[in-house]
Amino acid sequence: MRDGETQFGRTTQQHEAPVALVRHARLRRPRLAWTDAYGNHEIAVEGRWVLGSAPNAEVCVADRAVSRLHGELDPTPDGLWFRDLGSKNGSFVDGIRVTGALVPDGGTVRVGSTAIAVRYGEELAEERIWGASQLGELVGSSEVMRKLFAKIVQLAQTDLSVLIVGETGTGKELVARALHDASARAGFPLGVIDCASMPEHLLESELFGHRRGAFTGADVTHEGIVERSDGGTLFLDEIGELPLGVQPKLLRLLETRTFRRLGETKFRRANVRFVAATHRDLRKLVNAGAFREDLYFRLAVASLPVPALREREDDIPLLVERFAPELPSSLSRAALVQHARSRGWPGNVRELRSFVQRAAALGTVEPEDADPELARLLPATPAGRSETPTLDLDKPFKDVRDGWVEHLEREYLAALMNAHKRNVSAVARAAGLDRTYVHRLIKKHGL
Repeated sequence: MRDGETQFGRTTQQHEAPVALVRHARLRRPRLAWTDAYGNHEIAVEGRWVLGSAPNAEVCVADRAVSRLHGELDPTPDGLWFRDLGSKNGSFVDGIRVTGALVPDGGTVRVGSTAIAVRYGEELAEERIWGASQLGELVGSSEVMRKLFAKIVQLAQTDLSVLIVGETGTGKELVARALHDASARAGFPLGVIDCASMPEHLLESELFGHRRGAFTGADVTHEGIVERSDGGTLFLDEIGELPLGVQPKLLRLLETRTFRRLGETKFRRANVRFVAATHRDLRKLVNAGAFREDLYFRLAVASLPVPALREREDDIPLLVERFAPELPSSLSRAALVQHARSRGWPGNVRELRSFVQRAAALGTVEPEDADPELARLLPATPAGRSETPTLDLDKPFKDVRDGWVEHLEREYLAALMNAHKRNVSAVARAAGLDRTYVHRLIKKHGL
């Protein structure tokens, strides 16, 4: 245990580190001061907060010209970052209209007719940090990930609804699983439903269940995932895609812990903990009328932002080791890690995993993946392996097109196979293809 760190707590589950740690640090804390219809206010910003006229906003401004979810306040090591959330009347920092800006010490944020003064001051604060580089299936030795691990374990000791927010491929479902596994509900099911994967009527049936004859095709009574998750955790993935027609029913479930199967009049009790995830900004969807404000606040009682891979580059060597513990002799681990560090990874950890597993299987980094500066460190493409097609102007259009289609078909399928852990049914659903046809493509491309 390092100087300044003390034991904070223990989890009920077996993890690599049995405790989280608390350390004391001096933080540059932004303070806000403003006057509105309710009087004078002063507050220190302690997290990623919403500013708006909604009563549930962390910074509530009584100003009719302020949108209900107007902007986000995000204290960073560089200072307070303000982001407009698609407000009706816009946001201004020191007189300049912005969609996002760093607010200087002594700066002013104007929303509606209200001017908010920003001042910085140092405070001694406690920071919780996990004592190891892994939690469940999540891996990371960077400070941002170890802080995330500690917050997961802290929230796991409560029954609060949690909203997990992060870009595609950052591992939001793994965060949900870690949260469930560290909680008192770990011995009960973790139910997962993808809100983007099915039409509204099927989604409602999958959530709440239905009785026989409730609709055309309902030949048997079906128990929904709320019932199947009884005692455990219900994970609502891609909650930002939830149809507006289903949102009031989910809100009722969150508020009353009761629901009805389709075709029934009887209400049933639900005993689940709610965790949701999205890559979209639900607050912007609220302002656009695409997501209910009351549902947002019910889901986001606590939030867990998952960092993008570019925010945790120091974890890349550890992730490469996790995805490919053994490499063929033809492929240098140092070169592979160096190449991985040179990339931006817009698909985040999911894209990195596909790249590493492909390189390990082939014994090389494919030409389209290779950084020219690193090419000399990497082995050539093995014989028999097709390279990325080129635009050969001497070939007929059909031949060139077919080459690219073949390449795209294989790469797309390989990426989906990796993303869905070679589950053909899941791949077929994601691609919108018949399962039999997916099997033919797998055989065709030797996957």
